[in-house]
Amino acid sequence: MKAVLPIIQGGMGIGVSLSRLASAVANEGGIGVIAAAGIGMFEPNFSSNFLEANIRALQKEIRKARELTKGILGVNIMVALSNFADMTRTAIEEGVDIIFSGAGIPLKLPQLLNGNKKTKLVPIVSSRRAAGIISRRWSEKYNCLPDAIVVEGPMAGGHLGFKPEQINDPEYSLEKLVPEVIKEVKPFEEKYNRPVPVIAAGGIYTGEDICKFIQLGASGVQMATRFVTTYECDAALEFKQAYINSKKEDLAIIKSPVGMPGRVIRNEFIDDVNREKKKPYSCPYHCITTCDYKNSPYCIALALMNARKGNLKHGFVFAGENAYRAKEVISVKELIGSLLEEYESATFTVHKIGEM
Repeated sequence: MKAVLPIIQGGMGIGVSLSRLASAVANEGGIGVIAAAGIGMFEPNFSSNFLEANIRALQKEIRKARELTKGILGVNIMVALSNFADMTRTAIEEGVDIIFSGAGIPLKLPQLLNGNKKTKLVPIVSSRRAAGIISRRWSEKYNCLPDAIVVEGPMAGGHLGFKPEQINDPEYSLEKLVPEVIKEVKPFEEKYNRPVPVIAAGGIYTGEDICKFIQLGASGVQMATRFVTTYECDAALEFKQAYINSKKEDLAIIKSPVGMPGRVIRNEFIDDVNREKKKPYSCPYHCITTCDYKNSPYCIALALMNARKGNLKHGFVFAGENAYRAKEVISVKELIGSLLEEYESATFTVHKIGEM
């Protein structure tokens, strides 16, 4: 199983990347990813039976995507989900090609394979240390290694695996993290005599960016923000328009109820929260194990669901640092085409400079 393009479409939860977007990316030769978080939001019993609704919706989305593409499909399942193990087993049973797992350290992920040899396991990390911990534990306990590792830097959208003071610190930049993670996994590659591809993620926006990280040793890139403003993205048009209408200064870091900083496009909802205006709610989901829902001024799942449906008055959108650069909604095919052109142009320039 090898992707034609070194591009993974990042998983965007609460219904932003489902079967439509994932299959469109897979059809262009990239790796399309369905996000499991909040995937059951349109199921009739989502509030009354959160677990059952999410499992049923995940099954539906994987099957729909399979009908639309013969390409490579992944599912992003956050370790912090309260139904992580059940969702992972469901994805494996449905024969998904890859499981991407972050928002926590997936130390026990290999045991959920239960003998399955089709599904590949790819943890998402934010540090060299996390990459080492996972590789060591999987090696010692399961005699295996990750099939690849995604290293996500602080320019990413959504929840970030960094302390607030690290986000703008050059010492934690993706340019520094990628070579560090490559170095960390090298002894494990030598021990098992096989590669562990390192994938760069967080803030990658152009073909030139892709070229830069390939030159740094990455085997590919993961991009999420760039795929939001495509026709095939599963979110409402109003959600996409928030990207197009945004300015650089609108990108902000919030303190999320789940206990991590998150990058969002600031709007009236966020301003109200910053003014300590509470958004009354009850929590029927208990979707994230780290969520301090009793003391939070709002329900993040509800806010993200509202935004995904286009109701930005009662929610907000997650976005990467470069979201403000979006100018229009285009097709996935057009986007991939422009990224390839930019990549080839940047690669040609690098080769020319190398010949001097």
